[in-house]
Formats: sequence, C-alpha cells, structure tokens
Amino acid sequence: MSSALDPADDRTQRERMLAGDWYVSDEELGAAQRRAIVLADRYHRAWLADAPEARDLLAELLGGVGAETEVRPPLSVDYGTHVVLGKRTFVNYRLTAADVATITIGDDCQIGPNVQLLTPIHPLEPGPRRDKLERAEPIIIGDNVWLGGGATVLPGVTIGENSVIGASAVVTRDVPANVVAVGNPARVIREL
Repeated sequence: MSSALDPADDRTQRERMLAGDWYVSDEELGAAQRRAIVLADRYHRAWLADAPEARDLLAELLGGVGAETEVRPPLSVDYGTHVVLGKRTFVNYRLTAADVATITIGDDCQIGPNVQLLTPIHPLEPGPRRDKLERAEPIIIGDNVWLGGGATVLPGVTIGENSVIGASAVVTRDVPANVVAVGNPARVIREL
C-alpha cells in the first residue's frame, strides 16, 4: 500500500487514482473536486429555475449524458467526469456518485432517490487509513436496471441488464441480468 507514496513511482496521484492504485489526494485532485461541487451547484440552481442552460451544465459536469436522460438535483459527485449516463435514464433526487473510478449507467435505467454509488476503497489497516490512502473500482449498471430508493452499490459491482435492486439494498457483489435482489447484503430472490 505504501506504493502511493513511493518516490520511485513518478506517476501523478491522478494517474494512480485512474489506474485503480493506492493514491492520496493532492492539489490537482482537490481542484477537480471543487470544480465538480461548483458545477453541481450551478446545475441545481439552473434546474430549479428551469433555465435552458441546465442541460449544458449537466453535460459539462458529467462524463456523458444520453439523450432524454433526466437528473433531478441535488446530485453529489466526487469528480463528475467519471460518470456516464445512458439514454432515457431517470435519476431521482439526491444521487451520490462517488466517482473516483468510472460509474457507467446504461440506457432506460431508473435510479431511485437517495441512491449511493460508491467506488472508493479505503484500507482496513489503521496506519494507511490514517495516511488517507484510497483506491477505487468501477461500477457498471446495465440497461433497464431499477435501483430502488436508498440502495447502495459498492466498489467493483456490475448489475446486469433488466435487474431490480430493492429499496435500501446494499449490493456488495455482482448481480446477474434479469433478477430481483434485495437486502443487506443484497441477494437474488427471484428471476424475471
């Protein structure tokens, strides 16, 4: 884990982060996070005012927004640029997308209120955690997935197309296509 601080590793902290390796936050990453906070706030205000620039602000904040996709603010992201939303997807209020790694949401998805998509991983050992080391693994949400209100998806999880994740479920591992998964940890209870 100490490789994030290894002076022989000449990659930037951002390069380490994007590679999924241990890293620590620095000025460059802090500036990117501030940019995301400002853009998310501007998007929120423009959306509330029904201003025509709201869609452009969302597109500037995120890594991709499909046609006819709707995102209701507030929206919380780490960077925004690592979040890609497919076409005709609906995101309800208060999505938290901790996009240290990529978060890909397919076409025709329904994301309930208060959903959390969490890519960061922190060390279990107290020393490295105190040193603020972090890494991340991507999240992939397939087409036509419904994430119920309050669902949490953890790092490295893929949810297959057409699946439904119950309200307040905590998804700790991959979920296949065409199933319903509920609970903490989420488990498949039926096929669709």
